[in-house]
Amino acid sequence: MIPIERQLEIISRGVTGIIEEGELRRKLTRGVPLRVKLGVDPTAADLHLGFTVILRKLRQFQELGHQAVLIIGSYTAQVGDPSGRDKTRPRISEESVLANAETYLQQAGKILDLEKLEVRYNGDWFSRMSFMDVIRLLAQSTVARTLEREDFSTRHQEGTPIYLHEMMYPLMQGYDSVAVRADIELGGTDQTFNLMVGRDLQRSEDQEPQVCITMPLLEGLDGVRKMSKSYGNYVGISEAPEEIFGKLMSVSDTLMWKYYELLTDIPIAELGDMKNGVSSGSLHPMAVKKQLGREIITFYHGAEAAKAAQEEFEQVFSQRELPSDMPEYRLQHAEAALDLPALLTDAGVVASKSEVRRIIQQGGVSIDGEKVSDVTLPVPARETFVIKVGKRKFLKIVK
Repeated sequence: MIPIERQLEIISRGVTGIIEEGELRRKLTRGVPLRVKLGVDPTAADLHLGFTVILRKLRQFQELGHQAVLIIGSYTAQVGDPSGRDKTRPRISEESVLANAETYLQQAGKILDLEKLEVRYNGDWFSRMSFMDVIRLLAQSTVARTLEREDFSTRHQEGTPIYLHEMMYPLMQGYDSVAVRADIELGGTDQTFNLMVGRDLQRSEDQEPQVCITMPLLEGLDGVRKMSKSYGNYVGISEAPEEIFGKLMSVSDTLMWKYYELLTDIPIAELGDMKNGVSSGSLHPMAVKKQLGREIITFYHGAEAAKAAQEEFEQVFSQRELPSDMPEYRLQHAEAALDLPALLTDAGVVASKSEVRRIIQQGGVSIDGEKVSDVTLPVPARETFVIKVGKRKFLKIVK
């Protein structure tokens, strides 16, 4: 067994809070594997780097010899976690949850040891509950206690509706801890209330309360809001390595250190030396950022892919050359004008026509290096030309 102090050092890396650290130390002292719980609601199919922060912490517990327990919220996802939200979440069907869960597990396998992972679906116990069982669960808390949550309190004060099923969510997540007899539960800082409910319910069931470990929410590429697909500031782990590398190069010099701490295994002492090197001028921030890109891509796609992604980035952005490989789109010979919103969405470069119009308005679309200001324009006379969208997307047009 790894010494307690070394375990605490590894567990504490990047952590926002431990409730209670003394309890964690006592649990570790027993020298038996602890049951470390993480609950996920698969409301989307793809994982981004922000979500990997907590998966990496769960992997660390696996490496320390503890039992990782991943709970798939087949029922809680249908209720919708209200944490941090100013309105009710839309409902999602059980079929969609289970389909997303399958993709989640495939991607999580890049981080976790799936052979040693205990996977549970909370529908297994909630589907067996009678209505009286639900009443007994509700009796474990009060409306006043639930309104202590900042998001519920804010919505209540503003007169924004809070539906009763939303108030059930913390109890459902807390009951998951009872069902799997969790020793530790991991969660983001926005999950603190829910994690504490788990402690309360375990006490009510004469179980030893779990230790709650919270992780920071990773800011997205904009450096302001948490990483989210809905904000468009995310880096998906299944994206092409070239896309990942290009996105990471847009991270600010300040934020990149948080990415290093939460998304890589580079020792903290080594990160300190790198920071000193940047401060003294002996290390260029861009060189450090490129290393960050290589580290992350190597973990998910391999060293060769990381090397190729950096070379591609340097060719396109440092040497101002076109990518060596870009998608092609063949025009119909009868076309006399380019309808850019239709063309770029049809080619799969941009998700929607409205997004194309927005990017054009912001000056983010060019044809062979010349910025485009109109959504419709004559077809260039040359046989081939390249449309650039944003900083990293290219489309070769062939007549």
